[in-house]
Amino acid sequence: MANTALPSRDSLAERLDGLPFTRRHLRLLTGSGLGWALDAMDVGLISFILAALTQQWDLSKSDAGWIASIGFVGMAIGATLGGLLADRFGRRQVFALTLLVYGVATGASALVGGLAALLVLRFLVGLGLGAELPVASTYVSEFAPARIRGRLIVVLEAFWALGWTAAAVIGFLVIPTSDAGWRWAFALGAIPAVYALFIRWRMPESPRWLASRGRIAEADRIVSTFEADARVLSAPAIRKEPPSRAIAITARARLATLWNPEFRLRTLCLWLVWLGVNFAYYGAFIWIPSILVDAGFDLVKSFGFTLIITLAQLPGYAVAAWLIEVWGRRLTLSVFLVGSAVSAVIFGTASTEGAIIGAGMALSFFNLGAWGALYAVTPEIYPTSLRATGAGWAAGIGRIASIVAPLSVPVLLLAGGAPLLFAVFGVCFLGAAAAAWGLVDRGGQALDDR
Repeated sequence: MANTALPSRDSLAERLDGLPFTRRHLRLLTGSGLGWALDAMDVGLISFILAALTQQWDLSKSDAGWIASIGFVGMAIGATLGGLLADRFGRRQVFALTLLVYGVATGASALVGGLAALLVLRFLVGLGLGAELPVASTYVSEFAPARIRGRLIVVLEAFWALGWTAAAVIGFLVIPTSDAGWRWAFALGAIPAVYALFIRWRMPESPRWLASRGRIAEADRIVSTFEADARVLSAPAIRKEPPSRAIAITARARLATLWNPEFRLRTLCLWLVWLGVNFAYYGAFIWIPSILVDAGFDLVKSFGFTLIITLAQLPGYAVAAWLIEVWGRRLTLSVFLVGSAVSAVIFGTASTEGAIIGAGMALSFFNLGAWGALYAVTPEIYPTSLRATGAGWAAGIGRIASIVAPLSVPVLLLAGGAPLLFAVFGVCFLGAAAAAWGLVDRGGQALDDR
């Protein structure tokens, strides 16, 4: 008779946490990171396309702001729905669906002939991309060994810098070459989605999620493949459990649980951090090329400055990835947010080319390091049954700020110019740094698999 003994959820989690970093972890990280880079490339391209379309279509600042913001409306809805769906149907399926929506809508954006059609497609692009990021960080965190989990999530977030750098290169080399340059930029943004979608379907489902749904046998098989890759012996089966038993938790119950006494403070503080960081980041980086054009630099030169500024994102991620396992999540996050605040104020008052580039690079360094730490801490503070929902709603609430930010920039520029605008961004960073201390720091600890 076949042995029907199955491991417990706790033993599966211990086996995942005890693994070394394997080739399978690298494939997961790379496959998830490709989608992350695509997200960054799309958001980055819009900052360059806005500057070009403003001239070609004679757009007002308000119209340009809506092109940027409507994508974030889609991202807000996508993030909240994506988390709920990932906790209900699994990480991998939702992950793949997001890329399909993104790829089709981005490719179609290259063919639009007017503002209305572009706004509709930008909303659909945002819907796909918004659902992706919280699901991706949740997915990777559930595979990552506890001792390096934070570092791996920061490395995952570093793919954002690769995508934004690719956008800056396309913006610098492709968009200014002709009136159709922005169309080619959209087309180039859609091509990698096909490859990334293929990669996603080859990735395994999260064993922690499978175990939370009672599908222990499936989870055990996936963990065993990682152990075989690492040449680690599986832990002995210690109890029987029906593999098909699912834990029924409704979407409404998940949302209500985020605000019960155990999670209330961390949810509030997490949402405040996401709001502050989103407003300052997207308000600044979506508009930097246009702000530089308005300051008197031509399109090519402003795009070149933005490319140089963007390159500072990668060392920001690298330093954050090291510090997050040395200082911990909260301290790393708050220090990088304070650094972002100081850099924002300096950038707003810079007048020479050297000062603009230097302050912009510092802003990129600290801001993207803070993003890495934020994505590391977000999925860790909730149990498995709530993880994608909690991360998705935090990202979705944060997107509200990213919707408002591009629309607020013209108003703030009119009221007080760049100094006032970037001072407001600095205040947002400082508020987020203070809120970070209300989060739970689980650095080096096992995830909560309730």
